[in-house]
This record gives sequence, structure tokens and C-alpha cells, in this order.
Amino acid sequence: MEFKDLRVATLMSLSALVISGCQPTEETPNVTENTMGGTGVIPTFRVDPDWPQVPEGWMLGDVSSVDIDSEGNAWLLHRPRTLPPEQAHMAAPPVIGFNPDGSFYRAWGGDGNGYDWPQREHGLHIDDQDHAWLGGNNCPARNLPGLEPEADDQLLKFNLNGQLVMQIGQSNASGGNSDTRNLHEPADSFVHAATNEIFVADGYGNHRVIVFDADTGAFKRMWGAFGNIPVDKDECPNLPVEVQPGPGPDQLSIVHAIRVSNDGMVYVADREHRRVQVFTLEGEFIDQLVWLEAPFARNLALSHDPEQQFLYVGGGTGYKVVDRQTLEIITTIEGDGIIGPGHQTRTDAEGNLYIAATGSGYQRLLFTGFEPR
Repeated sequence: MEFKDLRVATLMSLSALVISGCQPTEETPNVTENTMGGTGVIPTFRVDPDWPQVPEGWMLGDVSSVDIDSEGNAWLLHRPRTLPPEQAHMAAPPVIGFNPDGSFYRAWGGDGNGYDWPQREHGLHIDDQDHAWLGGNNCPARNLPGLEPEADDQLLKFNLNGQLVMQIGQSNASGGNSDTRNLHEPADSFVHAATNEIFVADGYGNHRVIVFDADTGAFKRMWGAFGNIPVDKDECPNLPVEVQPGPGPDQLSIVHAIRVSNDGMVYVADREHRRVQVFTLEGEFIDQLVWLEAPFARNLALSHDPEQQFLYVGGGTGYKVVDRQTLEIITTIEGDGIIGPGHQTRTDAEGNLYIAATGSGYQRLLFTGFEPR
């Protein structure tokens, strides 16, 4: 097939329209289905200063991921081992949930019998059945203090009470990009309910998208950049990748985030190559968004409207708002008090944007409506 012309995006200078503290006006309608259909508006947000309320006596390490369950509760995945030794005794369990009002809900996770808990927690996804899928990106070459010399080559599925449902793969067992049983430091995952498949951004050691049955864990298919067969190229130490103008390499680098839209498009953040590639559910390449601004294409979130008109991409400065149909970057979410570009992001049913930013913290941006483009 012929690839579409690649769109090398230039950021528009519209950051003043999307800043902390922006409030709805008569020209900025509230969220309704009727206001989401046009392309002549941009979403606006403000920082929620009171979210969340971590229980007294607990501390969170680097918060690597966030997702929302069917009741609107927000769940954070953090890295307790990143706390300094004098604070280690205050570490909260690695999975901690908050009610929609930001109050504490429930916490669980960590080492246990019958599964290989990740040594370096990375990605968390809550599917439509309220199962939590999580993986890690530890690898022996990093030699991080306090971590076992094992690779996180597994993906875990729990219920939201912290009970194991299934494990795909085994710790330190990867056979590379051709291995259909094990992963290799998976960064992110997403269940597409219509096909009951788990799409995995696999990830740091491997450089592919791999798909499994969400109930049985059976392998379905996999692909690399442009739909190519993925090849082995272990970049565990995360060496800088020099990026040149153009469509980019024919293989993925760090596959850092993945989302599947309601209409069955798969969006993949190829972090080091600073691009987002779009595929069908079967792995056919459709198009891509490329930009050369550091620090890379880190995270993805889909807007909450039924059409999912917008794709939010964390990278460079702030969070880029992308027209999902054209892959045009129409503005950037940034401003005083907004942490960015974040590590993983999600939206809830109200359109609010949740940010997990590892060393920078975590945050909820409240959706306040729309302004004209």
C-alpha cells in the first residue's frame, strides 16, 4: 500500500487558550454530545489543586501511570522503591485508588505468591470489566539500586481488590521480538472491548505491538513500525536516539504508550523516534504524526466524547491536542501549575485529564469546556 503523506507537525501558538484557571463562559459550552461534533473548538482545562488526598502517613514514589475505573475512581501506579531510604517505611502500596472527589478509596499490590510483581512499575490500564493490567520496565543493564537483576517480561491482570486473575509471560524469560509467550519490559496496554483483546506496547526491551486474548492470554498477532515484522534490537540502557527529519526508521524504538479508539484505530507512541503511528486492529499502517521536539512522544489519551475527536499526546512542552481525523496538532495544553509533559495520561467520563509524571508528580486537570480555534 502507499503510505499517506506524512504530516510533520508545527506547533501552533495557541497556548494562551488552554491554560490553568480557564473557566467556562457563554462562548465556552459545558460538555454535551452536541458540542463535541465540530472541529472548530479546542478543549480547555484548569488545575484541580485539591486532588488527590493521600492518607496521612503514606508517601508515593515516582508515579508512573494512572487510569480510571467504571465508577470514576482514579488509580495511580507508583514505584515505592524510588523513595529515599529514610522514607521507605512510609511507602503506600504500589496501586492506590481515589474516589471521584479525590478522597482515598483503596490500595493494594506488591510482591505476593503466584505471580511475578514488576521490579520497576511502569504501566497501568483499567479495562471495561474493571480489571487492572500492569507491567514493568526493569532490566538488568540499568543496575538500579534496590532492584533485583531480573527483567520485567510479564503482564499481570488483577481485579480491583488486588486478586490475581492472570499472568502473561514470566520474569526474565524473554526470547526477543519473535517470542509469543513472553514480553520484554512492556510499557503500556489497552483492552479493546469489542474484540476482547489486550494490545500491549512492548516496549523497552522489545520494539513491537503484541496482541493477546484478554481472557485466556493466547497470542493473536504482533507488528512493528509501519506494520513491519519486529526485529531484535535490545535498547535496555535507553541510549539517546538521534532523530532526523522524515518518516523515521522502519522499526519502533521504545513503544511507550498505546490506545485503541472506539472505531478501532490503534495509536502507538514511539517515544524515542518522536512519532505516533496509527494502525488498524490487524496491524495495517494507516498514518503517522511526526515532530522533532524533545522530549519525545511519551503518552496518549483519547477524548471522552463518543467520536473521540481529540488525541492528547504528551511530549515536548505540555500536552498536544491533536485532531484525530487529520492528525493536525491544533494547540498545546500548558500553563502555570500544569506539570508536563508527563509519563502516562488518561481521561475520565467527564473529560478531565489525569497526569502521572514520575519525577514531577501527579495531577488532575478539570475539563472546563471549549473555546473557538
